[in-house]
Amino acid sequence: MSAPPPSLSERERTALADLLAELGPGAPTCCAGWTTAHLAAHLAVRDRRPDALPGYGLEMLPHGQRLAWWSHRLEDRLRTSTPYAEVVAQVRTGPPSWVPMAWPAADRAFNVSEFAIHHEDVRRAQPGWTRRELSRADQDALWAATGLYARRAAGQRGLVLRRSDVPDAERHFGAGGRTLTGEPLELLLWVSGRRDVARVEVA
Repeated sequence: MSAPPPSLSERERTALADLLAELGPGAPTCCAGWTTAHLAAHLAVRDRRPDALPGYGLEMLPHGQRLAWWSHRLEDRLRTSTPYAEVVAQVRTGPPSWVPMAWPAADRAFNVSEFAIHHEDVRRAQPGWTRRELSRADQDALWAATGLYARRAAGQRGLVLRRSDVPDAERHFGAGGRTLTGEPLELLLWVSGRRDVARVEVA
């Protein structure tokens, strides 16, 4: 019996690890103040240190950056103590089976968006980047993943996400507000704060 094909999160993880290895530790990313070394350490800690996960959740709350110091301390410790190639290898292999981020439900809920976003963080910080052509199935998975970030981006004003690749496909967060039109990957980048590189129309 053949193995099932890799999931979108697995494919994004592999492609991101390949790119991190190719660029080395000093390349820029779309995450302010982070090089590829910072991003690799973040992903490895997120995968392998359950005690870092509450800090990442708190970051999404108002003033949460102040509360996530332990998670960032673990990232800095790994980045400065471990060769970059080893950190990238940890990103590539992913979490051990006992860690929550390895569980299928967590993978579907969090890893699809995490690795798609960070893959683009690296891609779109490099000169001459171009948009990727993704399959309908992959775009559908990214469309489903927009909700977590869209609720925060909507705030009190509200937000409407409209797919440009599927007629009449919309998601509403709150009442009224701005309408964003684009492919799901572009919408995901916008609502997660990558507005300078997300290719969407805002009305």
